[in-house]
Amino acid sequence: MSTNIYVQRICEYCKVEFTARTTKTQYCSHKCNSRHYKEKSKKANISKSNNETVEKITLEVQKIRMLDYLTVKEVSVLLRCSEKTVYRNIKNGNIKAINFGERNIRVKRSHIDELFKS
Repeated sequence: MSTNIYVQRICEYCKVEFTARTTKTQYCSHKCNSRHYKEKSKKANISKSNNETVEKITLEVQKIRMLDYLTVKEVSVLLRCSEKTVYRNIKNGNIKAINFGERNIRVKRSHIDELFKS
């Protein structure tokens, strides 16, 4: 079925003016349509991944808040810093910790809370 309609449109992707043959045409070419679809899919996947990451972090922090004694890794997640920073603060005496042996250090949750009270 042929149509005699010619409508001036602006492409959704490249923003170039073109002549459309239907009133529903959004893109100047199949290439622009494909590129826009791929861009939208990529953005959707990135935002989905970012949301999953935020959910994992908040879930992990909630689990950590229920524990009385924390490992160095859990303290680093809670304080949002690296494990090296936690080890350095333990060595300097800023964070009180109990050493059960090499790489078997525990930090009392109340000591972490006291750091932020003062």
